[in-house]
Amino acid sequence: MLKAGKIYVALDPTYPQPRTAYMLADSEARLLLTDTRHLALAGELAKDGQDVVDCDAIDPSTVTANLSEAISGTTAAFLLYTSGSTGHPKGVLHNHRNVLVEVRNYVSDVGIGPDDRLSVWHSFSFSNSIRNLYGALLNGAAVCLYDLPGQGLMPLAEWIRSNEITMIHTLGSTFRALVGILPADATFPGVRVLRIGGESITGDDVRKYQGHFPPPCVLLHSMGPTETLQRPAPAHRPRLERDEGKVPVGYPVTDKEVLLLDEQGQPVGPGQIGEIVVRSRYLAIGYWRQPELTAAAFAADPWGGEERLYYTGDLGVMQADGCLTHLGRKDFQAKIRGHRVETGEIEAALSKLESVKAAVVHAQPDANGEQRLVAYVVADPGMTATIRELRDGLAQTLPEFMVPSSFVFLEELPLLPERQDQSARAAGPERPASGAPGDLQGAAPPARMADRPHLARAAQGAEGGRLRRFLRSRGHSLLAVRLMQRLETEVGSRLPLTALFSAPTVAGLAAAVLGQEASRLGPGRPPCARAAASRRSSSFTATTTAAGSTRGSSPAASRPSSRSTPCIRIRSRTDGSRTRWRPW
Repeated sequence: MLKAGKIYVALDPTYPQPRTAYMLADSEARLLLTDTRHLALAGELAKDGQDVVDCDAIDPSTVTANLSEAISGTTAAFLLYTSGSTGHPKGVLHNHRNVLVEVRNYVSDVGIGPDDRLSVWHSFSFSNSIRNLYGALLNGAAVCLYDLPGQGLMPLAEWIRSNEITMIHTLGSTFRALVGILPADATFPGVRVLRIGGESITGDDVRKYQGHFPPPCVLLHSMGPTETLQRPAPAHRPRLERDEGKVPVGYPVTDKEVLLLDEQGQPVGPGQIGEIVVRSRYLAIGYWRQPELTAAAFAADPWGGEERLYYTGDLGVMQADGCLTHLGRKDFQAKIRGHRVETGEIEAALSKLESVKAAVVHAQPDANGEQRLVAYVVADPGMTATIRELRDGLAQTLPEFMVPSSFVFLEELPLLPERQDQSARAAGPERPASGAPGDLQGAAPPARMADRPHLARAAQGAEGGRLRRFLRSRGHSLLAVRLMQRLETEVGSRLPLTALFSAPTVAGLAAAVLGQEASRLGPGRPPCARAAASRRSSSFTATTTAAGSTRGSSPAASRPSSRSTPCIRIRSRTDGSRTRWRPW
């Protein structure tokens, strides 16, 4: 695709179909590439004039000659869609030169070679995938794929060791979930780079890294919007603030200057808060088919250089040595599990629902300090809005991470002069999730649940003698993975993640656990408490192949020498030599 000088758009098959269809139509894509696993979905999405190609069915020996197209550095390369304030996602357009500069800076930071094995377990429609894929492509390294939603957290530590992963790039929330289930003495001596991006990290995160990732592993912390790909360079072994709260993001990378400007557009001094503005030649071209939005976010260099400015909307403070600390947003965007979310897009989607008169969405930290979305809803007169109806309605058009965790029903939105909904946002929900008819499961748990208090505590769903459905009450994919991990740790039974979707209550999961125990122990033997033998019993997990299919693999068969997980091995030259950089 890139050699042909065409633009590609990464699509996540887990997104709601209307959202994916909008991205296809907005990007004006003429060709849809997929694999056999998602061929049926691609056929449903394809419109008149769009061809569908199953890459699994292509004979690799069909074409052997290299393309001779002359591609310049300013040629557009790809579109990445992010949340938009207009009610629809917006496409961010980058060129070839930006990718090369991004990879060059990444290689300069950590060095990447043919012996490296990079882990990938987040969506390819995420900007973080650019560093991993092209960093490997241009340096002969391997990309190893792990299906985090399908396989869960429990096998992940062993997967990292058995596949000899040397570089991990993950979100802060995923890192916390992983180290939260590790034994105190668990370490990853083979990992030399741990890169946490997309979210702020804390002093506690740094201590967890120090405990589980021994030297010479370095911790890299980076944050950057899709428009810049990477903003400040991470500090190796970041220092802690005195209050051990937020850890500084680090220092500006080569070719990307970070400015802090006040409301009048003037630079602020060290220790003063200002909007983070990036000055560089290597910014996104702009927003696809949205010139007004592009003009509002990007500006020509006021000092007359070739650089441009990108106004991030983030607030920060910079120390005298140039170290930047990220403080949050100046507008109503939010970072949810590494994804930048425009709360206005969620508000627009809520307002389109028949039972909703008005809505405001706000992001606030939960008990673990991670951002979650809270929706304040005013129902249409004469109509009743339930949480289930609102969730189901939003799930038709929004990806899972954009569906609010909590809903608060109000008679009207409080007003303030500067913004109508400010006092509603400031108030916050009185409870983590508001109840509504149809959101509770009335079935009582099995009698043997009295012996399983861990299961009820792990689900965190028992309320007033009734069981709230997990996915209707603050549940999202990462929490689902954590829940199933907690279930295995506390009860000793490993259930597939699909069990949570088919039985999303404490009662349903308890029945699944008891059924699994009865099946394992055989007829005539009652299910009993967890035993050491049950923890040692073998089980099979699905391993995602490079082509997207699954195959069975036994954890006992995973050994460092076998490298059982399929990886993408990419070399920059036939002789495996490093890529030579030259000015574009």
